[in-house]
Amino acid sequence: MVRVRVGKRGVIVIPKEIREKLGLREGMVLNLLVEDNRIVIEVDDLWAKLRKRGLKLKGMVKADLLEEELDRVEEEWLGRIE
Repeated sequence: MVRVRVGKRGVIVIPKEIREKLGLREGMVLNLLVEDNRIVIEVDDLWAKLRKRGLKLKGMVKADLLEEELDRVEEEWLGRIE
């Protein structure tokens, strides 16, 4: 267990060893939950969420059709600026 002190405005500092273990970097979003008499801090990993959503779509969406659609939209966009 690591102890930290609550500073002004409720600020706490997450010790370096814990930041490194969790891969926390400046600007990352954390979720805080209160469970009984505890504060639970979870890393809000956007890329993990996107990968999970992508796996759910596997088989439902044809990648080649999406790529063709992206190419078509890009060509339309480029045509507007020429």
